Amino acid sequence: MMIRSIELNHFRNYEDLKLAFTEGTNILFGDNAQGKTNVLESAYVSATTKSHKGSKDKDMIQFGKEESHIRTFVVKNEKEYQIDIHLKKNRPKGIAINRIPIKKASALFGILNIVFFSPEDLNIIKNGPAQRRRFLDLELCQLDKIYLSDLTNYNKILNQRNKLLKDLAQRRDLADTLPVWDLQLVEYGQRIIRRRDAFVQELRETVLRMHKNISGNREELMLSYEPDTRAEEFEAQLHKVREKDLKYCQTSVGPHRDDLLFQISGADIRTFGSQGQQRTSALSLKLSEIELVKKSIHDTPVLLLDDVLSELDSSRQNYLLSSIHDIQTIITCTGLDEFVKNRFRLDRVFEVMDGHVVRKTNI
Repeated sequence: MMIRSIELNHFRNYEDLKLAFTEGTNILFGDNAQGKTNVLESAYVSATTKSHKGSKDKDMIQFGKEESHIRTFVVKNEKEYQIDIHLKKNRPKGIAINRIPIKKASALFGILNIVFFSPEDLNIIKNGPAQRRRFLDLELCQLDKIYLSDLTNYNKILNQRNKLLKDLAQRRDLADTLPVWDLQLVEYGQRIIRRRDAFVQELRETVLRMHKNISGNREELMLSYEPDTRAEEFEAQLHKVREKDLKYCQTSVGPHRDDLLFQISGADIRTFGSQGQQRTSALSLKLSEIELVKKSIHDTPVLLLDDVLSELDSSRQNYLLSSIHDIQTIITCTGLDEFVKNRFRLDRVFEVMDGHVVRKTNI
């Protein structure tokens, strides 16, 4: 799988841009705030319909414009796909595959699989559980359309239930409707819990192997799923906390409170690990994600590295770059010194300056 090219019109700081990529290593270099990450964001939107930063559609449209277009050409299993994303300021986005509009965004998932690695991901271990749940959801939604549907429905019902809990403070006559929302929340929540559990079990062995390799067999990283409640206990737990939920007007139990546990020698490195251990564990997790996607789709994903190398020491840089030699990679960075010094492969290089991109051929 590879992105052959991307065309942008009025996207972020790009008026018009056409970029052709190679199947190997593509480098976008330049000073900060020039637009390098915006190219990666456009690729991510083409795969998932959403920004990796959580930005709203209107915020990705160039200032002063009413709409934006992203056109991405993908080669997968020797077939070519054209993905068009039409962002609009005050209306829902339009999506087309091979120039045929689609009604449901879920129809896009699976055409282009992307693994996105940013400096924020290096802090996934030490940050709060919301970021670790986001990691689970972003990957599972790309791999499993049923999970995407279940998660979407769960979040809608969760919001409706929380709204009802607030309304009940003024209208007790609505109390009879609460069990209806509870049943639906449990139905979708149980599916989410079971799918997350299976995913983490698949991920565990690969994470262990990756971490041992990166740490030179000095450490063993154990990854575990920490569900807020077990699937078979969700309904009983929800009933048990009903009075608490009514008091605080929010749902206090469910997969929206799940977490991942990372342990080295029995110690929880979320709290007790050094920064080096946390970063090595995060790197192991992202590299394991690539392996799991390969296994799941029987193809290679596209890897987007957003200024990650500057955050890693030389040994971790070497391990990361040597691990991704067989997949298309698009890397952003501020300079090429590390690549040249370590003789890393540079298949195609672009310099980014204030919304303009120039291919360099004399590196």
